[in-house]
Amino acid sequence: AATRQDMTYWLQELQQKRWEYCNNLDAAKRDSRTSPTPSDFSKGLVAKDNPGSILSQNASAERARNILAVETSPTDLVGEQAASQPAPVQPSAINFSLKQWSTEIKNSMSSLRKGNNENRKSVFYTTEEWELLDPTPKDLEDSIALEEKRKHLAEGSKGRRLTSSAFPFDFGRIPHKTRRPLKDMIGSSKNRNSSDSSPTEWYSGNGNKLVSELQLKYQSQQEELEKLKKDLLSQKELVRLLQQTVRSSQYDKYFASRLCEGVPKDKLELLHQKDDQILGLNNQLEKLNLEKDSLQQEVKNLKCKVGELNEQLGMLMETIQAKDEVIMKLSRQLSECEDSTSSQSGAVNSSVATCTNKELQELDKLKDNLQGYKTQNKFLNKEILELSALRRNAEAREREWQAKYTSLEAKLCQIESKYLILLQEMKTPVCSEEQSPAREVITQLLEDALKAETSEQPEQAFFKPHLVSEYDIYGFQTVPEDDDEEKLVAKSRALDLRSLSLSENREISTGVKWENYLASTMNREMMRCVELKNLIRSGIPHEHRSKMWKWCVNLHVKKFKDSTVPGYFQTLLQNALEKQNPASKQIELDLLRTLPNNKHYSSPTSEGIQKLRNVLLAFSWRNPDIGYCQGLNRLVAIALLYLEQEDAFWCLVTIVEVFMPRDYYTKTLLGSQVDQRVFKDLMSEKLPRLHAHFEQYKVDYTLITFNWFLVIFVDSVVSDILFKIWDSFLYEGPKVIFRFALALFKYKEEEILKLQDSMSIFKYLRYFTRTILDARKLTGIAFGDLNPFPLRQIRNRRTYHLEKVRLELTELEAIREDFLRERETCVEKRDLISDDEEDS
Repeated sequence: AATRQDMTYWLQELQQKRWEYCNNLDAAKRDSRTSPTPSDFSKGLVAKDNPGSILSQNASAERARNILAVETSPTDLVGEQAASQPAPVQPSAINFSLKQWSTEIKNSMSSLRKGNNENRKSVFYTTEEWELLDPTPKDLEDSIALEEKRKHLAEGSKGRRLTSSAFPFDFGRIPHKTRRPLKDMIGSSKNRNSSDSSPTEWYSGNGNKLVSELQLKYQSQQEELEKLKKDLLSQKELVRLLQQTVRSSQYDKYFASRLCEGVPKDKLELLHQKDDQILGLNNQLEKLNLEKDSLQQEVKNLKCKVGELNEQLGMLMETIQAKDEVIMKLSRQLSECEDSTSSQSGAVNSSVATCTNKELQELDKLKDNLQGYKTQNKFLNKEILELSALRRNAEAREREWQAKYTSLEAKLCQIESKYLILLQEMKTPVCSEEQSPAREVITQLLEDALKAETSEQPEQAFFKPHLVSEYDIYGFQTVPEDDDEEKLVAKSRALDLRSLSLSENREISTGVKWENYLASTMNREMMRCVELKNLIRSGIPHEHRSKMWKWCVNLHVKKFKDSTVPGYFQTLLQNALEKQNPASKQIELDLLRTLPNNKHYSSPTSEGIQKLRNVLLAFSWRNPDIGYCQGLNRLVAIALLYLEQEDAFWCLVTIVEVFMPRDYYTKTLLGSQVDQRVFKDLMSEKLPRLHAHFEQYKVDYTLITFNWFLVIFVDSVVSDILFKIWDSFLYEGPKVIFRFALALFKYKEEEILKLQDSMSIFKYLRYFTRTILDARKLTGIAFGDLNPFPLRQIRNRRTYHLEKVRLELTELEAIREDFLRERETCVEKRDLISDDEEDS
């Protein structure tokens, strides 16, 4: 920048960019420290229980930037504008290169030496003389006038610089120039002839413009002089090359004439060698002359620099002398002022002395206080260090005690579960009206064990940890309220789950991996990859499940969403509410029967009931072929635990219209029947022993697994395993259902093989999935032990069994029509009514 104001403006711009960069960097670090889950995505019924906190933005950078706002706009061409201006270019007097001429002449000279030998003549016997032409008198006069003009301008600029920088003692006009240090003055004097130095550093007033123009003219003339010197040197080199060419041709002519006169060959060869040596020495002499000229030029340059330094030294000496005179003058004035004021200050000295004594006393007090504060600060710093060490030790002990407490709590859960099972085993049926004392004790112990734990007993709550709560994190009841025996089994199962979760929390959880992955996707779009699939298979953490479920649903229904208008869900819901909907009656009947053991759907006033109604009505209006099928209500209820209404609607669309085959939820349940036959084929392939065991005792296990496939294991497994299955199902699709169905059987294969009658096998199959609690082991079986598991195989078998089931249904329909015709013709069968007719 040319002025201080422009310099301040650009420094302000630089500082603003720095503040913006620091703000962005701090925001990125703050986001990486906090949960990467954004706060604006929709959350379901469960996720609303744990809202995330949002840190406020730091406004200190903006305040500091406003304080630094000194200049709002540049006053002149600065920065990019000044850089974009075209530089002054002087027209060149010569637009062709003489270097190319010299190269061509050298090539022609070498070709002449290698060419005809009969036209050679020695250069030492030529009578022609070649020399450089002197410049014309007109050229000499022009160069002398140009040199005098240059010297005159240099002396004038030198004088002006001296007057503007030799401290004219005008402190009010240029106070900053009179206080420059010696080093700056030397640097400015050394660079006074440079083209980069600004004229505004040396001139002030009305003469600045004239001096700037003269200086620019002087610089342009200097550049022209340098170009002319270069052209002169190239012309001299050209003449020298021409002389060498002529000499070579004369030598070739002389050599050819002597060869023809009959001179002996040995003498000619000797003469030829000597001539070559002379030519080589002449070339070396020319090189040495050139080096001598360059050294002389360097000596001249050094002498010029020494002269400039001497001039600068003289200027500095003059400046110092002038300063000394000013100092002497000011010293005399100061002494005169002191003499004049000494007589007047006699009366004031006494009062000043007293004030000075008081100030000295206050100063001593302040010094004492400062010393005391320093001592106190040292002591407090030492205390802080000791307290920090104690705090670290206390935290380490607390972590150790926490690990021990978790381990003991897990053991306590296991012991209490075994205790409940033992009490159940010891409770024998009553054979008579008399009750033994032991039975009364066992009955009392059972009642105490099944009592709900409340906070009304602070002493017991202090000594006994709260092992099992009434509801889990998903809102499901942990202990039912119906049967005492079922209560006992459910509480034992809840204690085992608590023990497993405590044991898993002591290990390195997948939460850290999820945090790292989500932090890495903050600035980029999330994509399907192997890393994400493995993380989802291990289970999505509770705090990230809403975001991931919504992302998975959008991944599968993107093509449907793109083809719909904004507000599509609200339009469907409005139409279903305003117009007659044949499915609304059945939906209302199934609302309270959906998940009665979940607190979000347990009563008509629960929050989830209205959302469940809206989603089912909107879907029945979108897909009238299906309308409503029993089982869809449970799918929507699970989705609403982590998604809002519209996202749960698209989740149902994903399951029914994307994942599952057609006719999966229609009246015939054709797709569901086909999947049961595919599952039988997979059982015979993956678990042949168990399949043979079922075939041996004629157990149709598809009666149990049919509901697994229809509602995706809702109410079939414990809640922790259920949501991990749904995590993988929403990401990978329906193949996950086959994996986990086979894994459940493989998990309990040995127990099932021990059963030796069909009744006990079928009874065990009805409840055995609720006894599986280890989600990690089950996931390992589903995604590890059952591999390979290609989806193409499932599709091929679905196609094969679909044709067979359709043929069977066609035959059944033909049999039904024959029966109806026979019933109409036969009098005895007219009173028979089918189930469908009875429903209608």
